[in-house]
Amino acid sequence: MEKLKGIDVNVVNWKSIKQEGLDLEYAVPIPRAIASDLLRELESNLEYFTGELSRIKVFGKVYPLPRQQVAYGDPGITYTYSGVTVPALPWPAPVLALRDFLTALKGIEYDFVLVNKYRNGNDHMGEHRDNEPELDPTSPIASTISLGQERTFVLKHRDARKPGKDKKPIPPVKIELEHGSILLMNPPTNEIWYHSLPARKRLMGARINLTFRKMRR
Repeated sequence: MEKLKGIDVNVVNWKSIKQEGLDLEYAVPIPRAIASDLLRELESNLEYFTGELSRIKVFGKVYPLPRQQVAYGDPGITYTYSGVTVPALPWPAPVLALRDFLTALKGIEYDFVLVNKYRNGNDHMGEHRDNEPELDPTSPIASTISLGQERTFVLKHRDARKPGKDKKPIPPVKIELEHGSILLMNPPTNEIWYHSLPARKRLMGARINLTFRKMRR
């Protein structure tokens, strides 16, 4: 999208969020009108996985994915998580424009993106870490570029999830992901903090999230 090229990446106001093992950067660099145009373009052009690729394995059981999903990337890339291997389809133009925008912002050349569509507040993402071995651990995960309905992104320290006396009273970190926002999770965040997008049943609007990743080569 040509409008993205008109955004001055040198004046983006990044907010730094840091705690023990947590290193986040958050900004809303995409103006609302451009973000809305992008959302409409993605809604018109993207087709999401169906069949086996629209399911997820949890503790050996297979469930329908509680959101819609598709992946794009450079030739030959696949991504495996929760017992599912997804292929990277060829880059569509609006997604490629967002990838190039990220490169201009941060100088990182991402080669893969996982796109999630949350159709309404019932769609959600459970607690997890993006720590799969094929990810480049030195690169931040640009999770997320958010378009559409504002949703709450929750991060929880791994020690706060432990049972009994091993559990530490570390409060979760919550971020409201705005329309047109970008959240960067810098190392070592994904080793120590789990993240999720809880259901919010009262919300009716759709949200598209693009999580760009750099894979090991």
